[in-house]
Amino acid sequence: MAFEYIPRIIDKTLKNKLSYTGAVLVRGPKWTGKTSTCEQLAESALYLRDPDEYEQNMELAQTKPSLLLRGAKPRLIDEWQVAPVIWDAVVSAIDKSKGESGQFLLTGSATPVDPKLVKHTGTGRIARLTMRSMSLYESRESSGEVSLDALFGGGDVEGVSLLSVEDVARCICRGGWPEAVVKEGQDPVRQARDYLDAIVENDISEASGIKRNATKARALLRSLARRSAQEASLTTIAQDVSGDGVAMTEKTVASYINSLRKLFVIEDVPAWAPTLRSKTPLRTSPTWHFTDPSLAAAALHANVDSLLGDLSTMGFLFESLCVRDLRIYMDSIGGEVAHYRDKTGLEVDAIVKKDDGVWGAIEVKLGGEARIEEAATHLKKLEEKIDLAKTPAPSFKAVLTGGKYAYRRDDGVCVVPLACLKP
Repeated sequence: MAFEYIPRIIDKTLKNKLSYTGAVLVRGPKWTGKTSTCEQLAESALYLRDPDEYEQNMELAQTKPSLLLRGAKPRLIDEWQVAPVIWDAVVSAIDKSKGESGQFLLTGSATPVDPKLVKHTGTGRIARLTMRSMSLYESRESSGEVSLDALFGGGDVEGVSLLSVEDVARCICRGGWPEAVVKEGQDPVRQARDYLDAIVENDISEASGIKRNATKARALLRSLARRSAQEASLTTIAQDVSGDGVAMTEKTVASYINSLRKLFVIEDVPAWAPTLRSKTPLRTSPTWHFTDPSLAAAALHANVDSLLGDLSTMGFLFESLCVRDLRIYMDSIGGEVAHYRDKTGLEVDAIVKKDDGVWGAIEVKLGGEARIEEAATHLKKLEEKIDLAKTPAPSFKAVLTGGKYAYRRDDGVCVVPLACLKP
């Protein structure tokens, strides 16, 4: 069967960045389609991990790395971090060309083991993009009837999700891995479990340059999965792992987590700190999220049926699904995702903030009118706390759900199924 490239949201941004900068680095988790996406624009390619060329590539990287850059432009350098000297060679080539744009595409599914091997930051020469797994809009499971960007301008809120709660559970377990999306008929948890096996048995050691213990890595991933979309200190995680019979100190936990970050397996949501009317202390800890909710489900040995039988756990993983899609959409329109929590107990799951400073507040609820009402109350309480003289009012307040209908409530709060959302 012929390969069919499925268009990605990042395509337009990548093409735009390549038009004005010498090189673009596309980074992110393995198996998200970085190479395939870059191949759509590349005129030549160097695959550093190609087993037929690996030894020769490594030898050239050590003796004359500029030879590896020869080829029609844009030239794709796949998995550049395997030979970190490539980075400085690319910077040098761009400088020698007086900053000519559109020369190189670099992909990376990990950061170099030793960042000191890279001497130049790449500022002004290499732009950066993060590519994640497929959003529901990219996998064609979101109707796209509600635009996140349009919400900032008071856009229409009307749509119908075609996904049932069973479908949502399937999307969580399957994840947004392109191969899993294309081969929809297969076991929805297979690829995520294979992914975790590769991480604990090989990747986490390679990313750190230290042999890691697979049993400890699995226990840590289970602990992080149990805390998806929640705050937890290193002390708490170390105690939790020990409760599973695996001894890890806080220092060891931190070291393993750093390796998982290098592999783009986990990506925390930072805390948002607006100016409030009162002196309410804010909580500044990030919340834990896997880059794709299927990894959390796999770490917990969950499947569609077990999630449907445990809606509390499914609710946390659904929040990670929403955060993944919100990050993809905000990247495309220029912005970021954070969360809000204060010492009074008030929390809002996602604060979406555009680069120009406008922002929206989003709560995530799997479903149920009572839960939606609770979420709307949280959103309105947050707005009341904001010091409008120093922080603008939210452009919109919304509840993301796993439900069926998108609509705007009488109080102005939008209710939007995730499967109706697009950038």
